[in-house]
Amino acid sequence: MTVWYDGACPLCIREIALMRRLDRRNAIRFTDISTPAAACPIDRQLLLERFHASENGQLLSGAAAFAAMWREIPLLRPLGLFARLPAVLAILEALYLQFLKVRPHIQKRLKPIE
Repeated sequence: MTVWYDGACPLCIREIALMRRLDRRNAIRFTDISTPAAACPIDRQLLLERFHASENGQLLSGAAAFAAMWREIPLLRPLGLFARLPAVLAILEALYLQFLKVRPHIQKRLKPIE
């Protein structure tokens, strides 16, 4: 599984750091797409606007991408499996869309990690 993230975003860096700590099996390849040299499966701007991951060769975004990532982490796997239910995934996606509206404000308040 691959997860693409914005390594220039303080919020994203914190979240990915947590996921790396939880991914004790190293089942996830985390790819920083903040630099132009990074390989991107789709347009870089699209990857920066929404969370993306690939699961079994399928590119996922938003709540579906988070759920796929959670399924790879034993501690979060039950949540990821629960998110496979269409109604649950729809609710998570609606919450994610609301989060995207406030994300820039959160990012501005976080100091970069040194």
